[in-house]
Amino acid sequence: MENEVAAVSLPTLIGLSRNVARLRFSHHGRHAVQGGAYLSAFKGRGMEFAETRPYTAGDDIRNLDWRVTARTGKTHTKLFQEERERPVFIAVDARRSMFFATRGCFKSVLASQMAALIAWSVMQHGDRIGGQIFSERSSLELKPEHGRRAVLHFLRKLTELQPAADDSSEERGLPEALTRLHRHVRPGSLVFLLSDFRGYSRACETALLRLRRHSDVVLLKLYDPLESTLPDQGRYDFSFGRRRFSLHATQRAADAYTRRFQENVEMLSALSRSRHMRFGTCSTQQDPLPVLMQIAGVSSQSFR
Repeated sequence: MENEVAAVSLPTLIGLSRNVARLRFSHHGRHAVQGGAYLSAFKGRGMEFAETRPYTAGDDIRNLDWRVTARTGKTHTKLFQEERERPVFIAVDARRSMFFATRGCFKSVLASQMAALIAWSVMQHGDRIGGQIFSERSSLELKPEHGRRAVLHFLRKLTELQPAADDSSEERGLPEALTRLHRHVRPGSLVFLLSDFRGYSRACETALLRLRRHSDVVLLKLYDPLESTLPDQGRYDFSFGRRRFSLHATQRAADAYTRRFQENVEMLSALSRSRHMRFGTCSTQQDPLPVLMQIAGVSSQSFR
């Protein structure tokens, strides 16, 4: 990866397209509980409406076409066919907490790199790319489209990321962003959520479960090493813009701090296992490509 610590450039994100030839997020040989009878870690491509025909014995009553039935006076059912292009949504957290690092690069830069790798993979395998970029002040939703132009439009938006102003006005939280994402994503999609999950709550879990009912979800928790483990005992000074603060580290505080981080990771991991979502973590010191390869079930040796 390029040595871009606080911000990422468009040429860097474009250059990541060279690394994704074998990176594909589908058909990994596992049964998805809510995804039918075929083998796939994800549910496969979505289903789109094909036609309406008269109802026959054995048809699924959930697919009845009530409008045609009411108009004709005879029971009709809807037929569906598999979509050739599956919508893939990449949701990127751009809240203030993402513009932070003590080692490696900012979490926002890491998220942009991961999003670019996913987007190039989606394009190369013929699926449509859509997305969401959300902060405390706004949420930008991009309609799924296919082709290089759609990817470049998404990447340009990622290079424009800036931390929202720190003022006293009302802020949007993670639950609201997830609720907007659920309204934006169409059923049968594959959704990636790249976030530090700061402020994760029961409302967030409810929104994630609602999203999971109709789509496949991949959760990627991004973090700085300082967020997982406090430094050795002593005093440490930090700054964020004009704000300054000091940290007095003790062993007791460090143990409790590490425990809270681990509990958060395990909570997300357990939720993902129970609902058949994919989950991964990536620190600001890691190369995101091997993490995505693991999520996709691709051996690193296959890239050699």
